[in-house]
Amino acid sequence: MKMINPMNVIDSSRIQSFHVWLVIWLFLIIMFDGYDVVVYGAIIPSLTAEWGISGLTAGAIGSYTVLGTAVGGFLFGMLADKVGRKKIIVFTVILFSVFSTLSGFATGPIMFTIFRVLAGLGLGGVMPNVIALATEYAPKHIRTTLVSFIFCGYSIGAILASLTSRSLLPEVGWEPVLWLGGIPLLFIPFIIKDIPESVDFLLRKGKDAEARAVLSKIDSTLTGDFKLVTPALKKEGIAIFKLFEDKRAFSTLMFWLSCFSAFVLIYSMNTWLPSLMMEAGYDLSSSLMFTAVMQVGAILGTVIFGPLVDRLGFKKVLVPLFFGGAISLSFIGLTTSMFIAFVLIAIIGAASVGVQNLFNAVVSQYYPAEMRATAIGSTMAVGRIGGIVAPTFIGVLLSMGLQPQFNFTAIASAAVLGAFALLFVQVKHGETKKATEHESSENIA
Repeated sequence: MKMINPMNVIDSSRIQSFHVWLVIWLFLIIMFDGYDVVVYGAIIPSLTAEWGISGLTAGAIGSYTVLGTAVGGFLFGMLADKVGRKKIIVFTVILFSVFSTLSGFATGPIMFTIFRVLAGLGLGGVMPNVIALATEYAPKHIRTTLVSFIFCGYSIGAILASLTSRSLLPEVGWEPVLWLGGIPLLFIPFIIKDIPESVDFLLRKGKDAEARAVLSKIDSTLTGDFKLVTPALKKEGIAIFKLFEDKRAFSTLMFWLSCFSAFVLIYSMNTWLPSLMMEAGYDLSSSLMFTAVMQVGAILGTVIFGPLVDRLGFKKVLVPLFFGGAISLSFIGLTTSMFIAFVLIAIIGAASVGVQNLFNAVVSQYYPAEMRATAIGSTMAVGRIGGIVAPTFIGVLLSMGLQPQFNFTAIASAAVLGAFALLFVQVKHGETKKATEHESSENIA
């Protein structure tokens, strides 16, 4: 009987309608993830005015939400490796959609905070599983590009949150802006229908028929009598500890450090960019435009550099991008030209959100399939600590009345740290390198 390795089928496949629908639904999920995260910043003035809370309290609510996403990423990342990616994606989409909507019905800051933290669990939990599933089903030659494109949805969601808030807040208040976060509930029947379970997971659970059905959508020529190669049994033990086995320990720590640095950049700029630009001499209207330009830069950076990562490897692309972001941050406070400032901010967007989009795909390919969601979830959980620390750190710097250039340079140091961390990742111990060496040996044979 003919033996077929399902991973080889996926790796060498062409784009089918199966891939198109998978990308569409995962893109929309991440778009609403981005919408929900960014929309809170837009409604803070309305909440402070209605409930009389201080800026410190509003900031704390934001930090609690980020903490919820960190816990969700870690918890649901590990859980998915045991119960399946699809089940966790469906559950976490329901979780963040329901509690995002309920946040719009909150009658006070305590109830609002509880709902936001619970929504944060879902927001954090859905992301590593989307990455893991997209990585598994993307054809090898465009894997990084496809996964990174899905995460452009985050920036689209952020832009939609800004535009929607500006349109609705003056007319109907902050509540409907949050109610829109419940739209993904309408996607659930389609997600269940069009998003497959991991083939690796199905084979480990002995569900060969289901695995064959999924693979037939990827390659219609798979007919006749054949048997699928079952992945090697996973070693017993705690999932998080496996990230430190097989000479991966140092690289795992470097990935964590690099992700922490990227989130420091992202949350520093998302939270304080308008204020930082006003400190540098720009008016409020111009400063708000920089936020949109940064997201456009993130999208362009993801789309342009994603294919380069597939061709050249992540170090040759992400490390220079990090350094480019550091240089741009160092110069942004020195220019008085609006055009140059926009260009520098776009580069910063590519070097922060854009790098993180590409970084997600890199991490997902470095680890074996059976621990992929755990790897991504734990990496992003550590990264989100940077998201908790960054807003407060920059707030302290601004309160000290320092020169704007010093503030930008302080943020730039995170980009330098992230670049050096990636440089020290040991590619030779990752799954991508092993797969390449295996292919080379097969070609020689």
